[in-house]
Amino acid sequence: MAENKEQRFRFSEAPIWDLQRTYYEEEGLNAWNNDQVPQYITSNPMIATAYAEMIFGFLQDRATKGDDFEPITILELGAGAGRLAFHILHKLCEMRDYAGITLPPFRYVMTDLALKNVDGWRYHPAMQSYIEQGILDFARFDAVHDAELNLVVSNTTIRPGDLLQPLLIVANYFFDSIPQELIYVGEGKIYECDVVIESPENSNLLEPSEALEQMTLNYEHRRAPRYEEETYLYRDLIALYQKELEDSHILFPEVGLTCLERLNKLSQAGFLLITADKGDHRLDNWKFAEPPQLTLHGSFSLTANYHAIQHVFDQRGAQTLFTEHHYKNINIGCIFMLDSPMRYGNTRLAYRRFIERFGPDDFFSMKEWVDLQFETMGLHQILAFWRLGGYDAEFFIQSAKQISNLLSEASDEELLDIQRGIHIMWSSYYVMEQRYDLALDAGLLLFEMDMYEDAKLFLETSIQADEEEPVPTVLYCLAICSYELGMEEEALEYTREALVLEPEHEEALELLKCFE
Repeated sequence: MAENKEQRFRFSEAPIWDLQRTYYEEEGLNAWNNDQVPQYITSNPMIATAYAEMIFGFLQDRATKGDDFEPITILELGAGAGRLAFHILHKLCEMRDYAGITLPPFRYVMTDLALKNVDGWRYHPAMQSYIEQGILDFARFDAVHDAELNLVVSNTTIRPGDLLQPLLIVANYFFDSIPQELIYVGEGKIYECDVVIESPENSNLLEPSEALEQMTLNYEHRRAPRYEEETYLYRDLIALYQKELEDSHILFPEVGLTCLERLNKLSQAGFLLITADKGDHRLDNWKFAEPPQLTLHGSFSLTANYHAIQHVFDQRGAQTLFTEHHYKNINIGCIFMLDSPMRYGNTRLAYRRFIERFGPDDFFSMKEWVDLQFETMGLHQILAFWRLGGYDAEFFIQSAKQISNLLSEASDEELLDIQRGIHIMWSSYYVMEQRYDLALDAGLLLFEMDMYEDAKLFLETSIQADEEEPVPTVLYCLAICSYELGMEEEALEYTREALVLEPEHEEALELLKCFE
């Protein structure tokens, strides 16, 4: 049996961060396939709509100030699977075209540490139209070190001072996944928490996810006078913690703060930060905090210290918005590091309407309940929740069986609403490697509704995308669709293909008689 070894590290320099980095660099976009790394809560159409509304409000505010000529750069940090960016762009362009008002031009820049992710986004089919319009670009960005952005598509570099418009930053599940310091406050003194890691001797031979799973973390305190020196950049915040906290372990986002400061220098007009995370902005939530536990999901995540970020920028004249009510799953904030933040009324109103009043955290809490209620829900309830979630594909997949069960009782109006919803969903569908075939489920449901033209379109899309041999029942459905649409040659061909795969397919044999 292999023996374990112990090593001691400063928390921000522990090997967990290298393993995290290696995991994403090796896996690329595969890290999010089938939710190995959770992405739904921060990447669904509902949260993207809330973000697009705030971004649209910001564009309106800049236009009101007369700044409608220079482009606004929207920078997403840690864009991950790319699904959030796609949904935001889809909704933002839809709003821009519908409103028909003068707005500043914009470009959305997706960034991540892993070059594989940048390449994956650049060649993803869903991104191509936005690239062609010149409103989407990409860059590899290291939050720990980088001070400029090297854009891939336009082959340009954004350096400090280059931007005349404020930089708009989107950071979802970002601050909890980059290196953080860990300090301990006790009896008015600041201690650094070193982490003692126990791991198998052969841990260097393990995959990053396996190495993380087999680690045991323990913490030891040592006095850390650097945090109490007057020259320390965040001395005021540390002094607050010394005064207000006792016996508390604090994840301190020094890397996150310095990253924001470097990004702030890119623009001559400051930044707006829209951010969501499992993170606490209330000081009370850090009182008597225990040492952190890694939340493992291929990689790992921690709790983001939004209180520190909020406090630092409040002290510098920013306005920060977090919800008055307490969050359950995801905390969403907005920080205006801008001149005269109160003049951004459209942006602040959008936060109030789409985050404060009822936001993505509320929606996710409801969805957890709805997921358990499908068998008791009526069609009108399912359709209402589907609309609320922005015609989300994952919800459709979950509810497709119940929708099918309820079709016999559906009104013509409800059938038309299902059909319309499927088309809206498909128009904003971001393809990832998942356990389900959305086109197949949509096509079969439309087939049940006798909407043969649409059913044929989706079922053929499914067959073309699937590398495996088609299922005879799907070929039979396509034969029926073609027959009902007066396309007898295609109907005969699909019937024959189904019988080649399943010679005793009774329905296909009956249909074949129609061609004799």
